[in-house]
Amino acid sequence: MPVLLLLLLFADAREAADAARRWREAREAALVRRYAEFLSIPNTAGDKAGLRRNAEFIAALYREAGAAAEIVNVEGAAPAVYAELPAPGAQRTLLVYAHYDGQPVVPERWAGHAPFEPVLRTAPVEAGGRLLPLEQPRYDREWRLFARSASDDKVSVFALWAALMALRDAGIRPASHLKFLFEGEEEQGSPNLRRLLARLGDRLRGDVWLICDGSVHPSRAQRIVLGARGVATVDITVYGARRGLHSGHYGNWAPNPAMQLARLLASMTDGEGRVLVKGFYDDVVPLSEAEKRALAEIPPADEELRRELGIAATQPFGGLLRESIYQPSLNVRGLESGGTGERASNEVPAVARASLDLRLVKGVDGRRQAERVIAHIREQGFHVIEGRDPDEAERLRYAKIARVDVRPGYNALRTPLDLPIVAEIVRTARAVRQPVYVEPSFGGSLPLVWFEEATRTPLVIVPISNHDDSQHTHNENIRLGNLWDGIELYAALLSM
Repeated sequence: MPVLLLLLLFADAREAADAARRWREAREAALVRRYAEFLSIPNTAGDKAGLRRNAEFIAALYREAGAAAEIVNVEGAAPAVYAELPAPGAQRTLLVYAHYDGQPVVPERWAGHAPFEPVLRTAPVEAGGRLLPLEQPRYDREWRLFARSASDDKVSVFALWAALMALRDAGIRPASHLKFLFEGEEEQGSPNLRRLLARLGDRLRGDVWLICDGSVHPSRAQRIVLGARGVATVDITVYGARRGLHSGHYGNWAPNPAMQLARLLASMTDGEGRVLVKGFYDDVVPLSEAEKRALAEIPPADEELRRELGIAATQPFGGLLRESIYQPSLNVRGLESGGTGERASNEVPAVARASLDLRLVKGVDGRRQAERVIAHIREQGFHVIEGRDPDEAERLRYAKIARVDVRPGYNALRTPLDLPIVAEIVRTARAVRQPVYVEPSFGGSLPLVWFEEATRTPLVIVPISNHDDSQHTHNENIRLGNLWDGIELYAALLSM
């Protein structure tokens, strides 16, 4: 790119970011109130009325910012929101994606408030953060707003809207056509996303997808990420007697499914991070030399994270955190049998269940990976049945029975580093934020491959949340400094 054009790009990006900063500084209290209103709308999968209210709230926001917004319904799916903001004479279209739905909640685990009653604290709960009234004359960048989806991913929906409002009020017109898609099922694995993309069809023609989800580097440096791992899930149910049994009368005689399941799960890894399932690493596409160089430029954060998380050691097989995410993984995400604590009883349980998530990297197919896990279960002596409970004949014939339920999910994707649009996005980010690290992939999963299949358009992830946001668990939060910086960064990118 010629030097003069590069300087103009930097100047335009800084102008947009500066306008967004001034706009935000003039109305911080109003923004916190508005965001709290958004966060107070329940957004978990089972709450259809809440999901509908979220979609209507988002559509109203974007109409306020000057976009043509509509709710898109696909049978059986949560409502999505599609919005357009054309730029007369523009030669390029930016496609923007975020999701508004959130993970399930366990209300009693939240500290001092319900998950959908946003509160402001001076710091994270574990750091002794004090409660503050939402309304403040000024807001410290270190303060945090707590609620389900405060970071994952309503913050992106809200920051994009705020960026549009700031540009509109400053009289800065985006140089590209803008198209926004806000999904309501990402936390369920986006089961209807393919049908949603097909429904919108040619309306989603564009030059690049900006995927607005995820967190910045643990050092608080901005990341531009070019891919994400895929994910598949495998649920395992192991059976004992038809009913729970008295552990004194039957404990040395009846098979214990909890013990069987524990042994089975332990057989799947070596305890150091290496998965022992045959073929688990066979199809991995290695990083290119350019991707390796980009990865080497990212400072390791392992020691700081280890202290922050209170763990003495990490699993050595994966190496540094920045390297470990480029290998597939097998995680036990849930395990249950009988009861514990006040709910414990002296019982040989009748059933034990585990839920696994398999993180997929480039080259690894979710269905094939799940089949490898099933083969491993058989190798441990289990009679495997898929998608149903055992019948009477099977119970009396087989000593060890495992039901397996597979959801193959979606595969991983990595956008090439050398695309001109990628370079422009990185330059724009660096014009308003330093440092900016370019990463080949996230450790988390996003259904990027379905966007690529449907639109044949490159994808770039632009995250803004704090790394310690407790997403997917209780006390989820957004650091206000991340929200403020995100508004500025998105303003720069939307004005490209």
